[in-house]
Amino acid sequence: MSSLVCQQCKHPLQLDTSIVDLAPSAYDMINASLPSRRGPGESFVLLQDSMLKDIPASPRTRTVVASSSRSPQSPAPVVHHQNVTPLSDHLRSTTRLFRLLSDRTDVDHPLCAECTHVLLSSIEKALDETKRERDGYLAFEREIKKSSAATPTSPANPTPMRLASLARDEVAAIDELREAEREAARLAEELRDLERAERELAQDEADFWREHNARAIAAAEQEAQLRSLRAAYAADRETADALEASNVYNDAFSISVDGPLATINGLRFGRTGGAHVDWPEINAAWGQTLLLLYTIARKIDFTFDTYTLHPLGSHSRIERHAPGDATTVLELYYSEDNPIMRILHNLRFDAAMVAFLECLRQLTDYTSRVSHGNGNFEFPVISKDKIGDASIKYGFSTEDVWTRALRQVLITLKLLLLWLTRG
Repeated sequence: MSSLVCQQCKHPLQLDTSIVDLAPSAYDMINASLPSRRGPGESFVLLQDSMLKDIPASPRTRTVVASSSRSPQSPAPVVHHQNVTPLSDHLRSTTRLFRLLSDRTDVDHPLCAECTHVLLSSIEKALDETKRERDGYLAFEREIKKSSAATPTSPANPTPMRLASLARDEVAAIDELREAEREAARLAEELRDLERAERELAQDEADFWREHNARAIAAAEQEAQLRSLRAAYAADRETADALEASNVYNDAFSISVDGPLATINGLRFGRTGGAHVDWPEINAAWGQTLLLLYTIARKIDFTFDTYTLHPLGSHSRIERHAPGDATTVLELYYSEDNPIMRILHNLRFDAAMVAFLECLRQLTDYTSRVSHGNGNFEFPVISKDKIGDASIKYGFSTEDVWTRALRQVLITLKLLLLWLTRG
């Protein structure tokens, strides 16, 4: 009879002939041998999907085998009849048997041989796991008994005394922990104060060094200015002392035009490839030259038109007065500052030398007018920035041309001194 299917894999079953024609006494014997229905709280074994993964999927007729499992559902026999008729006696007997097995076990019946084998394997694995768990409990029990036997005997009620001691230790440990936490909080606060003080000290130090550097720079600038003033004062004082010692202008302003460079009071006036002269010496020579021009003009009560001379040694200046009381200060000395400032200053230096030539031209023209041909002095021709055939602008000519123009300046001043002593 192939009208039944396996309740796990749903494949059709071929019942064994030994269970087809069971006598009523056989049912009673099977019923007595089965365990009673278990309560819902007890453990049971169910076939999982993983247990059934190896069951063949091809539908073929299987042999039914009874197994010990339970399910709340009764087997669902499948009847393949063309006409609906009452169940035969054999089918009713078989259905009764499978219902009895399903009620008393954990799996629905009937089952095929493969599903029964999977079920038995899972039950055996569960049994082995239970045995290992039992062995673990037994070993733990033996260890407990061994530890209890090894513990020395103590006075009556040792456990309360031990608990009291542990409680005291716990209280002491908690107090110690709280004290450590308070100490940690105090140290953390102290650390924050120290870090704040450190930041303040770092800021104070930065402010100190910033102010120190500013003062050092200011002091260096003042020192440089003081040295410049002292050099100018020393040069002026030396000139004043020489003037006080002698009233002879030639002695006060010793001019020499021999050699490659002209000199005034021993100061070389110009630069050539064969004789390198430092700018401080040239600046001092310009101061002497301007002082000589200023002295000659003052001696004859001559006033320059639109110009005012300020002989200040190495830092002499000429003021140019324009209409509207606008005054331009022209520095008659070369500056060795940074390149950008040097370019701007050198432009004013060239303008100052051109202004000096203009003042020299005004004075020579005046002396030529007042002498009325007496002495027959022939001064070099001065036109704008040129004296003779040489330009006095340093930035727009070679050093040799510029040095030749300076020589012409000293020659003109020497002629003016000669004119002054004769007059």
